[in-house]
Amino acid sequence: MTRPDIRRVAVLGAGNMGHGITEVAAMAGYDVTMRDIEEDLVEDGYDDIEWSLEKLAEKDRLDESVEEILGRIDTTTDLESAVSDADLVVEAAPERMDLKKDIFGDLDEFAPDGAILASNTSSLSITEMASATSRPEDVVGMHFFNPPVKMDLVEVIYGEETADETAETAYEFVESLGKTPIYVRKDVNGFVVNTVLGPFTDESAWMVSNGEATVREADAAMVHQRGYPMGPFELADLTGIDVGYHVRKEAGRPVPPITEEKVENDELGRKTGKGFYDYEDRETSETSQADGEAVDGDGVDYEPGDGEGFDTLRVEARMVNEAARLVGDDVATPEEVDTGVKLGLGFPEGICRRADKIGLDTVLDKLRTLREETGEDRFEPDDYLVELVESGRTGEDAGAGFHEYGGAGGSGPGDYRLLNYELSDDGLLEVELDRPERMNALSTDLLDEIDDLLSSVDVEDVRCVTFEGTGDRAFSAGADIGGFADVEPTDAMDVTPAFETVNDFERPVIAKVDGYCLGAGLELALACDLRIATEGSEFGSPEIGLGLIPGGGGTQRLLRLLGETRAKELVFRGNRIDAERAEEWGLINRAVPESEFEDTVSEFVDDVLEGPPIGLKVAKKVLNEGADASLDAALALESQGFGLLMSTDDVREGTAAFRDDREPEFRGE
Repeated sequence: MTRPDIRRVAVLGAGNMGHGITEVAAMAGYDVTMRDIEEDLVEDGYDDIEWSLEKLAEKDRLDESVEEILGRIDTTTDLESAVSDADLVVEAAPERMDLKKDIFGDLDEFAPDGAILASNTSSLSITEMASATSRPEDVVGMHFFNPPVKMDLVEVIYGEETADETAETAYEFVESLGKTPIYVRKDVNGFVVNTVLGPFTDESAWMVSNGEATVREADAAMVHQRGYPMGPFELADLTGIDVGYHVRKEAGRPVPPITEEKVENDELGRKTGKGFYDYEDRETSETSQADGEAVDGDGVDYEPGDGEGFDTLRVEARMVNEAARLVGDDVATPEEVDTGVKLGLGFPEGICRRADKIGLDTVLDKLRTLREETGEDRFEPDDYLVELVESGRTGEDAGAGFHEYGGAGGSGPGDYRLLNYELSDDGLLEVELDRPERMNALSTDLLDEIDDLLSSVDVEDVRCVTFEGTGDRAFSAGADIGGFADVEPTDAMDVTPAFETVNDFERPVIAKVDGYCLGAGLELALACDLRIATEGSEFGSPEIGLGLIPGGGGTQRLLRLLGETRAKELVFRGNRIDAERAEEWGLINRAVPESEFEDTVSEFVDDVLEGPPIGLKVAKKVLNEGADASLDAALALESQGFGLLMSTDDVREGTAAFRDDREPEFRGE
């Protein structure tokens, strides 16, 4: 849905960011003009958009045809004509302040009065850019992440004179694109995401420079022990070592010697063939393996065990300290910081949440010890972190830290951070897995919240439960491997309680599957009683590819549901099957077109809500327990259940309604 006060958008730059922003704006329904300084740059950018849209169309990810979306995109090399009728201009030029100020000076002359003038800069000062105009109140930062089509986050940054109306309109524009904005309320170097990211690579580089660790130790520890998607040096090689170098120089921060050395030697990472790892000839060979060319460089080659002994707390303590500075200086809220690092960096959890789990007192002690031992200012604890600890807000165990706690584990369901739920007056408990940035991957924390919700809700108020995933890509794409980094092997041998809690819940539970339903996500769906899916959904147990087997009851539920032959095919091969085959095999109850999905679910839900609560409770118990019993024992269970129900008011109501030819009104009595 477009904003009525923004009709035409101009994007200045046709490179990766410029053509990406142009594409997402056009997909959202906006008319867009993309401008660059040379015709071949504009043509290349337009071709990239067309290629990307065609790929999205192949995956059925577009609401319109490629031609309709491209029809909303104009291109030009003339700046004045590009912006003359624009309501919003997004500058996406190279990261040079002199160039950006020249552009904003021209925008001041050519753009209409009242137009919003935005920069896509990742770290440069919005205030300084705005100084090149006579209307700084109309200038705002809109930092998209690369690639804009895939990345959900956009930072909306205030300059010193940015008007609230300007920032709010930019924020709402981002929402209209289907993206998630966060406010950055002060024009600080690095904004939110890159401020927190800085110590991730910076402190690791200092440790290697000082001979306290190796590159592989740092990467292996941060990935395999702490669950980050990439190691600090692996990430630096991917983004370009020179990028982080220039950011530190721009901010006036000391540069670790190992980083300085790499830049001086023009070893900048993947783009030069060598950085912290050696990629020499790797890119060439990967595209021409059919020709038998050899791979000289091993590329990223750390192993899980390489991280033993690396001080991960030292790195994370500095990241937490930066987060505290952002919150304490009113740059962003803890929720915004956490959203930023999860969506912008793919972190397994927000840094403020992680800090609360570690314990803010532990973080503070670590920083003070390092400050005393090294004398380095970078370890000086932020005042807000000290304030939190001294006030007793030390994290989860204390009930409060950056965030408030107390929802889980209380006398009833409370506020959860990884799932949403709503209980209606007619007894429908709707549960959403709320980790769209991780395709609703099941972490230990999310499973604990599922367990707590179903264990603490008053069952008498519930007649039916539905589970679904947020976002448009997955019910749940599996277990969050990083979220299990600290789990002891002996603890992992116990079946996760959440799956059993879902399976044993006294009311019918329905899985609403739209998208990927894999690994632990499939195990959650299997623990539900009924499964309804869109035709585009996919199912599978890929754990064998990690050297594992399903660990949440998946092997046994698949065996009982599908039989030995098909269960073993899914587990042994680790392949996915589509919804049509899943329905044919009996893995799901229905596979329906997306347009019919909600109506089909409603039909199932309505039947359960209108059914007899006690009868459904007994039916579920008899079916579940009878599946594991001998036929004689199962028949005995059925007989006992039947006899128990004969004395209920619901049976009397059901028979009376049948006699009177009316709909029964079951009360669960």
